[in-house]
Amino acid sequence: MTAPWVRTRLRAAPGAAVALAVLVALTACLAAAFPRALDRYTDAGLRQAVEHAPVDESSILVTAGPDLDGGVAHTEESVRPGHLTELYESALDTVGRPLVVDAKRSSYGVRTTETLPSPETWLPRPDGLPAQMLLAAPNALADHTRLRSGRLPEVPGKEATVSTTEVQAAVTEETARTLHIEVGSVIHLPGRQDLTVHVTGIVAPEDPDSPYWSVDSLLRTPSLRRTPGPMGASNPTYWVGGLLLAPEAAPALLSVAPTVRYWHLTPDPDALHSRDLGPLASAVASLESGPGLEELHARISPLTDVTTGLDAAFTTYGELRDDIGPLIVVAASGAGTVAAVVLLMAGGLATDRRRAELALLRARGASVRGLAGRLLAETAVVAVPAGALGYGVALLALPGARPLPALWAAVAVTAVACLALPLRAAAAHRAVRVHDGRRDAASARASRRRTVAELTVVVLALGAVETLRRRGATNGAGDLVALAPVLVGVIAALVLVRLYPLPLRGLARPARRLRGAVGPLALARAGRSSASAVLPLLALLTAFTVAAFGGSVLSGVADARDRAALVSVGADGRVEAETALPAGLPGRLGKAPGVREVTEVGLDYRARTNDGRQSLPLAAVDPGEYAALAGRTDLGAFPAGELRRPGGAEGGAEDAVLPALASPTVAERFGGDTFQLRLADGSVATLRIVLVRDRTPAVYGDEFLVVDRAGLAPGAVRPNVLLLTGGDLDAGALHRAADDAGTVQLRSEKRGTYVDSPLQSGAEHIYTAAVAAGAGYAALALLLSLASTAPERAALLARLRTMGLTRAQGRRLLVLESLPQALPAALGGVLTGWAAVRLLSPGIDLTTIAVSATTSPAGRAELSADPWSLAVPAVAVLVLAVGVAALQAWWSGRRAAVAELRAGDAR
Repeated sequence: MTAPWVRTRLRAAPGAAVALAVLVALTACLAAAFPRALDRYTDAGLRQAVEHAPVDESSILVTAGPDLDGGVAHTEESVRPGHLTELYESALDTVGRPLVVDAKRSSYGVRTTETLPSPETWLPRPDGLPAQMLLAAPNALADHTRLRSGRLPEVPGKEATVSTTEVQAAVTEETARTLHIEVGSVIHLPGRQDLTVHVTGIVAPEDPDSPYWSVDSLLRTPSLRRTPGPMGASNPTYWVGGLLLAPEAAPALLSVAPTVRYWHLTPDPDALHSRDLGPLASAVASLESGPGLEELHARISPLTDVTTGLDAAFTTYGELRDDIGPLIVVAASGAGTVAAVVLLMAGGLATDRRRAELALLRARGASVRGLAGRLLAETAVVAVPAGALGYGVALLALPGARPLPALWAAVAVTAVACLALPLRAAAAHRAVRVHDGRRDAASARASRRRTVAELTVVVLALGAVETLRRRGATNGAGDLVALAPVLVGVIAALVLVRLYPLPLRGLARPARRLRGAVGPLALARAGRSSASAVLPLLALLTAFTVAAFGGSVLSGVADARDRAALVSVGADGRVEAETALPAGLPGRLGKAPGVREVTEVGLDYRARTNDGRQSLPLAAVDPGEYAALAGRTDLGAFPAGELRRPGGAEGGAEDAVLPALASPTVAERFGGDTFQLRLADGSVATLRIVLVRDRTPAVYGDEFLVVDRAGLAPGAVRPNVLLLTGGDLDAGALHRAADDAGTVQLRSEKRGTYVDSPLQSGAEHIYTAAVAAGAGYAALALLLSLASTAPERAALLARLRTMGLTRAQGRRLLVLESLPQALPAALGGVLTGWAAVRLLSPGIDLTTIAVSATTSPAGRAELSADPWSLAVPAVAVLVLAVGVAALQAWWSGRRAAVAELRAGDAR
C-alpha cells in the first residue's frame, strides 16, 4: 500500500515543516494584530476626545418648556415624572444608530431657569447680598446619591400642584457646608408665588463628575458670583446654591419661576468606534437640525431645543485621525512588504532545495497541475493551522476590536505561505528538464517581461512621490502615496540587482594578477549574480527605507515635542511670579540637583505706549547672561554687546535711548524710530529697536521687547522670572526651593502634555513595532538568502580543501564573497533611505502627531533624515552577512570533505 504524499513529506523533513509553521504563525499574528491594535488606539482616542470635552459639550441636552396649551392640569401633567419618563424614552428612540445613549449616566427632570434670592439672614452674605437658590427636580435622585443625614425629600400626599407653597428638598454636602445648611433648615424663596423649602436631608453624589450632576454644576457645588459692573471695580459678591426636590414636586415650580424640562442624554463610550465617525456625526447633525429634531418637535414640543458639542469633538478627532492615518499606513505597508518577501523567499528556498526531486517527478510524468496540487496540500497542512494559531493569539492579546479585518489579514498571510511553494515550483518546472545548467550564473540579458515590469514599478513610484510632494500625505493623495517609500525601495533593489555585478566582473580580470586565489575567486563568484538575488535585496532595501522613514518620523516627533516644550517654557525650567521674587531664591535654585545656570529676568506684561492704547511684554535682562541662554536654547541668539545700554544711560536717565530686541511684529509697528514705554511702576523708558528675532526665551508669543536691565530706573522691573538650565532637573527639589514663591514649570513636564491622545501614542507604538518587524524580517530574508546558497558554498569549500585550501583561506573566501553583495546593499540602503526621506519630507507634516494640534509653538514639524536610523541597519546588515559567512566557514571546516562530496551530487 502506498503511503500518502503529505504524511511522507512531513516525516521526511520535519524541521522544515516546523520552521514554516513558526514563520506563518508569527507573521499571521503580527498581520492580525495590526488592524486590532489600530482599532483599539483609534477607538480609545475617540472616547477620550468625547470624555475630555466639557460635560455640557460631550452629551446631548434636550430642553423644552412646560406644555401650556391645554390648561393648568395639562401643564402640571407635562412636568410630572411619568410623562417625563415617556418623553425620555421617546428621545432615546429618536437618537439614531450608531450613536447609543447610556441610560445609567443620563438624566432628566425639571428645573428653574432663574435663581431666586432668599431673605434668610443665616445664609452667608459676603458683601451683604442675599444668597440665591436654583431649584431642580431630577429623576432617580436616590440612585445617584448617598444619604449622609436625614432623609430624601418627599411630597406630602404624593402629588404637588401649581398652588403648592411648601416642598421638601435635599442638598449636597458641599452646599450644606458652604451655605451653613442643616437638616431641618427652612429656606423661604419669594417669587411669582412664595415657596417655602424644608431641607430634609444631606446627600453625597455617588459620582460627582458624572453627567447627572453636570446639567448645572450648582446642583452639586455652590458658586460665589459677582454682580455685573465696570471691569476692575470691586463688585459685590453673593452665593448661589442648588436645592434638590422630589420629582413629584415639579408642578410646584411652575408658579415660582420660569421652568424648563430637560433630558440630558449621555453617549455610551463603549459604543463609540472610530470606524463609525461619519455615521456618528450624521446622527448628531440629525438631532441638531435634521429629521431627528423634527421628530422631537412632534413628540415633545414644537419649541424643543437640542444643544451639544459632540459635533465639534467629532470634527477635531477626525482631523487628528486623518492627519495621522497616512503615516500609519506607510509603516504598515513597508513592514507588510518585507514580510511578504520573506514568505516568498521561504517558498523559493524550499523549491531550490527540492529541485532535483521535482524535476524527477516531472520526468516521470507528473503534470504541472498535479505537482502544484500536491505541494499546495503539503504546505496547507502546515500553514493553515499555524495561521489559525497566529490569529487566535492576536485575538487573545488584543481584545476589544473587530475580528473580521484581523481574520482577512491572517488569511492573506496564510494564502501567500500556501501558494509560494507550488507557484514557484510550477514556474520553475513548466518544461521537463534533465539538466538545469549552472545555477550561479546570470543570463546575458534580462527578459522583456522583466524589463516592462521594472519600468512599470518605476513609473508608479515616481508618480506616488510626485503626488505626495504636491498634495501632502494628509490631503487626499490616495493609497498610492502610502506605498511611496516601499516603491522607492523597490526601484533601488531593481537597479542594484542590475548594476552591482557589472563593476565586480570588471574587477575580476585585474584581480587575477594578484597573488593567491582567494581574492579573484571571491570576485568571480560574487559577480555571477542570478535573478534570485532580487527578493533578498528587495527585502533589505525596503526594510532600509521603512526603517529610515519610520525612524525619522519617530525622531522628528520627539524633536518637535522637545522644541515645542522649549519654546513654551523658555529653558529647561522656569520659575515665575506676578511680583518680584525673593532675593535669595536664585541661589537656592542654583543648588538644586541638575541646575547649572540661573538667568534672572524682570518681565513686565503691563508696559504701555505713551498713548496707553498698546501694551507690550517687556523683559529686562542682563545682556551677557541672557545672550548666553538664547544661544544655548537656539531661541533668538544675539550678540550681547548690541543690547547693552549706552554710556551715560545708567539708572534710567530720561534722555538715554536704550537698544531693544523685538519680535518682527513689534519691529514692524515701531520701525527704527525711538519710542517711549510707560512701565508698571510709572517710570518711562525710551527705546530704539536694533535687533529683531522671531523668538526669545523669556516671552512666548508674537510680541515682545527685551532691554538691558541696567538702563532702567532702579527697581522699575525687578526679577520675577528665573530661567533654569540643566539636565534631569528634580521637580520636587525645585518646588521645595521655590517654597511657593512662584509657579514652577519644567520642560520635561511640558513635553509630556503634548501626548494627550491614545491615537498619538498608538501611532508611535505601531511605527516602532513596524520598524522592528521590518528589521527582523529583513534579517530573516538575509539569512534565507545565505541559507539557499549554503550547500553550494559548503561543497565548494570541500572541493577547494582537497586542492590545498586552508581553513583560514576558506573563511576569507566566504567573507570576501559576501562583502560585494552586503556592502552595496548597505550603502544602497543608506542612500535609498536618505533619498526617500528627502523626497517625501515636503509632503509630510508631523505637527499633529507630535503635539495633537494643527499648530505647534515651535512651528511646522518637518520630516528630516535621522542619522541613526540610516547607520544602524547598514552596520547590522554588514555584521550579519560577514558573521554568517564566517560561521559557515568555521562549521564547514570542522566537517570532513567526504561528507560534502558525494558521487552524482550536482553541487
